[in-house]
This record gives sequence, structure tokens and C-alpha cells, in this order.
Amino acid sequence: MKRKKKTLIQPAANQQKPLVKRLFNLKTLYAFVVIALIILYPVYVSDGQKWTYIDSFGIKVPLRYTLHGIDVSHHNKKIDWHKVKNSNENVGVSFCFIKATEGTDLKDKDFKYNWKEAKKAGLRRGAYHFYVPWADPVLQAKNFINTVSLEEGDFVPVIDFEIQGLNKKVRQNLVANVTTFAERLKSHYGVTPIIYTNRHIYRQYIKGNFDSYPLWMSDYDSRKLEGYENSKLMLWQHSTNGRLDGISGDVDFNVFVASKSHLDDICVK
Repeated sequence: MKRKKKTLIQPAANQQKPLVKRLFNLKTLYAFVVIALIILYPVYVSDGQKWTYIDSFGIKVPLRYTLHGIDVSHHNKKIDWHKVKNSNENVGVSFCFIKATEGTDLKDKDFKYNWKEAKKAGLRRGAYHFYVPWADPVLQAKNFINTVSLEEGDFVPVIDFEIQGLNKKVRQNLVANVTTFAERLKSHYGVTPIIYTNRHIYRQYIKGNFDSYPLWMSDYDSRKLEGYENSKLMLWQHSTNGRLDGISGDVDFNVFVASKSHLDDICVK
């Protein structure tokens, strides 16, 4: 009779099973964490901005802020301001900025119409000047002053400062010339103008030179605004391709990002 072979126990293999199971669980946990981060990342980077797609606007807007507005010029063609005001019941447009002038002699051909009709529709309105770096700042100020009469409740004047010019001498004198332009507006209207700009111009010319001025930033890539002088940051132009009843084509969208208590700080009293 043959002897029955004993089954050899392999303790090493048996001991490995719990380790493999633990490693599998760690991989599963790691995968879960990665997926969760991917899902939550947009929420994290938006810093609670509550970006929400508004069908009638055709874009996402940050619903953390309650005051939404637009800025327009003759490029937006004939505007039906009544439709603009009543374009959306839930997320209304409550303010607008209208191009008035550019350089030393250009006057926006639709400014008078837009200025009058926006007020009739019940929108808080503001006027802006597109600043030309190589043009005389005194004559530019005169162009704006001769075109725009402000009333109580209107926004203070806006300096649209978004280009620097190619000439080295022009760039060297840019801060001084914009200051001259701004001081002329201050003297005439008795208020400090708002400066509208972009990230590049802000870093090159605004920061450290115009820190006391209310700031309106154009920034379309960021889901939240960072790196600016927060105490003076008032407005954010977050999109250039919104849609709105009463306006044909794309329109710029903005939000008032400061506390509502600061709204009067940038309006004529």
C-alpha cells in the first residue's frame, strides 16, 4: 500500500492574500479620491462663485453676485432697452456702461440714444471713454466732458485703459498722461473715475500707481478674481459673448463684486 502524500501548506502564499486585499482597497480608495477631486475641482477653483448656465444669456454667470450688467457701444447696433431690462425674470440686468468717446475727437454715434433710453428703461447707467495712449490726455478729457453730462445716481466716469501703444516714449509717459486725464475728470465732475483694464495693463501700470481708484477688471479665463487690489475692486467683466433680448449679436457681461453698500461709492451723489 502506497503512502498518501501530505499536502504541503504554503504559509507564504496564504499570508500574501490579506496584503493583496489591502493593496486592492488602497487602489480603490485612491481612485475614488482622484475621481472626487476631478468632480469637485471646478467648485473649488470657482471659490463658491455659483457659476450657472443661463439659457437666455447663452453663458454661465456667477450667481454669487446679485447685480449683473452689460457694457455696449455702437458695435451692438440699435438696442431695445425695454427688452434688455426685462430679458430675464430671475437674473435681471440692472446696470449698463455705454461708450461715449474715444481719443481726442471720436464720439460714439449711438451714445445719445443709448444714454437716454437706458435711463428710461430703469437701468443704472455709466459712460466710458476709450483711452488712446498716444493722444493728448487733455484733449481726450475735453472730448468726454463735452459729450457726457452726469446726473445723480449715474456711475462715475470710466477710463477704458486697455492698450499701451507700441512706441517706447508713449509707454514711458503713460502713467503721467492717464493721471492728467483722470485729474481733469475729477476736477470737472467732482468724483474719482473708475478704471477699466485687463490683467496685463493692471500689472504694468495700474498697480502701485492708481490704487486709490475704483477698479473694473476684464478677466475671461479665471473662475474667480485673484491678485488684484480687493479693497477697490468693484466690477468684473467675465464674458464677451453673452446674449440678451433687445441686442443683436454678442454682448459683454459684468457683475458688481463689491458689497452692495459700496455701490454708492462709484455713483454720482
